[in-house]
Amino acid sequence: MKDFDELRSVLELERIEDNLYRGLSYRTPWGRVFGGQVLAQSIHAAQLTVPDDRMLHSMHAYFLLAGDIDLPIVYDVEHLRDGGSYTTRRVKAIQKGRPIFTMEASFQINEEGLSHSIQMPDVPPPEGLLNDKQIGEKLKETSPELYRLTRTERPIECRPTRGLEQYSMNAEETQEPEPRQHIWIKACGSLNDNDRTHQVALTYVSDYNLLATALLPHWAMASRKKVFMASLDHAMWFHRSFRLDDWLLYSIESPSASSGRGYSRGDLFTRQGELVASVAQEGLIRTQR
Repeated sequence: MKDFDELRSVLELERIEDNLYRGLSYRTPWGRVFGGQVLAQSIHAAQLTVPDDRMLHSMHAYFLLAGDIDLPIVYDVEHLRDGGSYTTRRVKAIQKGRPIFTMEASFQINEEGLSHSIQMPDVPPPEGLLNDKQIGEKLKETSPELYRLTRTERPIECRPTRGLEQYSMNAEETQEPEPRQHIWIKACGSLNDNDRTHQVALTYVSDYNLLATALLPHWAMASRKKVFMASLDHAMWFHRSFRLDDWLLYSIESPSASSGRGYSRGDLFTRQGELVASVAQEGLIRTQR
C-alpha cells in the first residue's frame, strides 16, 4: 500500500442494506487481514449510522477469527443507544456467515468540560530521524526478518526515536531493552478537514507496533526463532481533535507479557504536546517450539 489514497479506497464501504456494509481487504504479505483495517472499517461503518454532530470518543473490540483476504467482509451495525448526548453502536464483522470481529463504539456531541492531560515524553523531533524502511535497510544483513517486514509499503510513515539502538541486542548481551518506544507517525498524503476521516485513519495505524513493543525485551531470542503474533482485543479513546497529515508521537509501553500474551498501551500526542488519543491492546505472542 503506497500512500493514503490507496488506504482511503480500501476503507471505503459499500452499502448493502440499512446498517449493513461490505468492505474489501488489502492483500497483506502475511496472508491474513490486517487488524487495523478491520478496526478502521468497523469505525467507518458505525460512523455511517451516527449523526454528523457526534464524534467517536471510545471503542472496545475483540478479534475472534483470522480474516480471509480473498473474501469481502460484511459489517453489521446494531443500534444500542441514541441518547441526548451519547450514541452507542455494536458492529460485527462477518465472513462465511461467522463473526471474525466484534466492537462497541460510543459517540458524543461536542461538549465543554474540565481539561488536563499528561506531559508528552521528551524525545527528538521527527526531522533527522530514520523511518522504519531506512532502519530495515541498515539491518538487512543482521536481521533479515525485520528487513522483510519493512519492505512492505505503508500509507503511514513511522520514525522511531531510538532508531537502530533498540535492535542492536545480541544473544551475548545481558541487558535487555525496555518494553517501551516512541514513534513519530504521519499519513503519506494529505487528508480532508473532516475529523471523522482522521479518526478512522488513526484507528488503522493504532494497530502498528503495539505487540512489537512487547517483544523488545526478548529481541535476542525473537531474532533467532519464528514468532507468531496476533491481536486479541483493542481499545481506543479519542480525547481531542487532531490531524494525521501532521506528525503525531505514538508513545508505547508494554507493562506485561505472560501466558503466551503481551499487553501494550500507548498515548498519541501532537507536536505541541497535546494528548489526543490513547490505546490499549493484548495480543497473542508465541515462539516456535
